[in-house]
Amino acid sequence: MDDVRAVMDAAGSERAALFGVSEGGPMSLLFAATYPQRARALVLYGSYARPSRLLSDEEIKLIDRLWGTGEYLLARYMPRGLPEEVFRERCARFERQSASPSAVIAIRRMNSEIDARHVLPAIRVPTLVMHRVGDRAVTVELGRYLAANIPGARYLELPGSDHHWIFERDITDRIVDETEEFLTGSRSEPDVDRVLATVMFTDIVDSTKRAAELGDRQWRALLDRHDETVRQQLARFRGQEVKNLGDGFMATFDGPARAVRCAASICELVRPLGIAVRSGLHTGEVELKRDDLAGIAVHIAARVAAEAAAGETVVSSTVRDLVAGSGLRFQDRGSRALKGLPEEVHLYSVLDTR
Repeated sequence: MDDVRAVMDAAGSERAALFGVSEGGPMSLLFAATYPQRARALVLYGSYARPSRLLSDEEIKLIDRLWGTGEYLLARYMPRGLPEEVFRERCARFERQSASPSAVIAIRRMNSEIDARHVLPAIRVPTLVMHRVGDRAVTVELGRYLAANIPGARYLELPGSDHHWIFERDITDRIVDETEEFLTGSRSEPDVDRVLATVMFTDIVDSTKRAAELGDRQWRALLDRHDETVRQQLARFRGQEVKNLGDGFMATFDGPARAVRCAASICELVRPLGIAVRSGLHTGEVELKRDDLAGIAVHIAARVAAEAAAGETVVSSTVRDLVAGSGLRFQDRGSRALKGLPEEVHLYSVLDTR
């Protein structure tokens, strides 16, 4: 609470709306009850007043055995229905870079001992409680308990079972919209532009293995050189970086031929670094929204990239058809049923970019 007050004072904020997620909820509850003059409203997501169980010996052994591999977070917190191999690598890196197994156990033990139930009747600020009905980490009964015991609280139950929601655009937009309406009384109309673009995804193959071999410092240095190489090629081929995905990039191009040449160039130029990059491309209509991309074309490009081998660039038939006459050569990979897509997508490997 002292940290919150210090940040508010530094920012010149007399009153603020608090958004408490998971174990951030109890602290937000206590702040709102202790300093009602400084809490304008309270929004809680996937949170609790007291966890449903203490940290067990079995859970401690699981953390000690799995932390750093990505399996612990992947099984408990990460989204279903997304490429597991990609998220496993990202979860592994997150685990290694965030805390040691002993620190995680200490934090989990402290969190399991939180009990803010006695604070709930003292909450006198407008409160919104949001919880996913199948939350695997914090059961929905804990969210229902909050709403039932905070005077005048509004309760909203959301679909889904994943504790984290930042990778799911639909649920993210829903949470943002509900929060905005709760705090302001209305929802702003989203500023959405739809454009035709070629979407490129790149990914370092076996990044978790390489990171383990090199150690965090050398791996970070290697990632920096990789990122520099990718950004140089994006500038060369007039690509627009959308986001850095940790061990890869998402970018867009207004010309599919330049996109193909950029992806192939990246795969070639990172080889001397001792890493292999795979990439995938698809052209379609995308939504430019909140400095991000959305739409089925983005999902197709991600799935196409997942089909590429180390050092390979794979494109959809849409891209291949659009670059006819460019001199680019391809090898037919046939039609594939890609995860989450209703129809098969015809794929091609890039052979020659001269």
